[in-house]
Amino acid sequence: MPEDLTAEETRPRVRDVIGIGFGPSNLALAVALEEADPSADAVFFEKQPAFGWHRGMLIDGATMQVHFLKDLVTLRNPASPYSFLSYLHAKGRLVDFVNHKTMFPTRVEFHDYLEWTAAAFAGRVRYGAEVVALREHDAGTLEVVVRRDDELETHLARNVVIGAGLDPVLPEGVRPGERIWHTEDLLTRLDERPGWEPRRLVVVGAGQSAAEAVEYLHRTHPSAEVCAVFARYGYSPADDSAFANRIFDPAAVDHYYAAPDEVKEMLFGYSRNTNYSVVDLDLIDELYRRSYAEKVAGAERLRILNASRVVDVREDAGGVRVRVAFLPTGETADLDADAVVYATGYRERDPFDLLGEAGARCRTRPDGRPVMERDYRIATEPGCAWGVYLQGATEHSHGIASSLLSMTAVRTGEIVQSIARRSARLASVPQEA
Repeated sequence: MPEDLTAEETRPRVRDVIGIGFGPSNLALAVALEEADPSADAVFFEKQPAFGWHRGMLIDGATMQVHFLKDLVTLRNPASPYSFLSYLHAKGRLVDFVNHKTMFPTRVEFHDYLEWTAAAFAGRVRYGAEVVALREHDAGTLEVVVRRDDELETHLARNVVIGAGLDPVLPEGVRPGERIWHTEDLLTRLDERPGWEPRRLVVVGAGQSAAEAVEYLHRTHPSAEVCAVFARYGYSPADDSAFANRIFDPAAVDHYYAAPDEVKEMLFGYSRNTNYSVVDLDLIDELYRRSYAEKVAGAERLRILNASRVVDVREDAGGVRVRVAFLPTGETADLDADAVVYATGYRERDPFDLLGEAGARCRTRPDGRPVMERDYRIATEPGCAWGVYLQGATEHSHGIASSLLSMTAVRTGEIVQSIARRSARLASVPQEA
């Protein structure tokens, strides 16, 4: 006769933390949890089959836009074994990197660093698993509904950290297709076409990703005409000067969070040119150099269609027709291309799409966005002891830097500290018999 199980043995497992997504933000959280409390019971669910971060834009030679010390850990714990410098040492390239005299590694190398770190936490991640809903189990616990292998399973957690990344954005009415791509899929689409020799390619957008796509396509398809279409008169340089970069300081988040709404709006507007629709000056200079050299040679493959806008796109089996309007005059022209690449940015995911029933217990602002606590926890109604933290979708409350890589190490440290404080506080409250 089997032994009777105790109540403790039959009670469902309640994890301390469940992470939704396993990109750089929640990878940094996994490191911060490990370094603060190795006994913490945490698991992460990632819908991709393996770790990957913007693989479609891992263009050879493209560099990071952040200093290598703004890695997953250093600003929180300079002695961490998971720093970029530790990675270089482990790979036997530390001296070589120092001799390179650069603060900005290539995107390919930084991605390798992220994969190296992620491999150390493979036991905490469930790949190929998508979180589809959150529900309140009781006052102190959330149910996390996960789809894996076409089946649904439910997990319990006291805290959930959403780091699900961004969704690519295409203009209204435009749908991705065989010849209409977002830059997120640039290299993936090109890899599907080995030996491809396009006649004309169109890139829409004026930011860093657009300029990188133009440079790469122009360099790797020497017989193709590459047309850059954007409404500005020229690419605008990113302001990465020392004083402007202070908007990415940890203290700037405190200032932004405490500021009145009108000051938040003002500061955000002033800081847009550090991150949005701007391009590294070196890349601007390189594209201008190529454009000018082609004019001198009398054979222009790189066409800059500035002050212009795509007003119509029609795809068929033989190609895609792009109608471009020159804004000052309204004159239009049709470009027959082999593909059009949209570098039109990303949109933060609405956390309430995941929160579902639990969202009814979360406080919202008049604009529908969540009310955020300073520790990145969504403010909840009285009586809720569970916590939902956001890594992303917090620009409205914490500022332009809050969800960027620049702040990742500090942000995850603050979230881990918050979870520990709240757990200790709850543990000190006498339980009813």
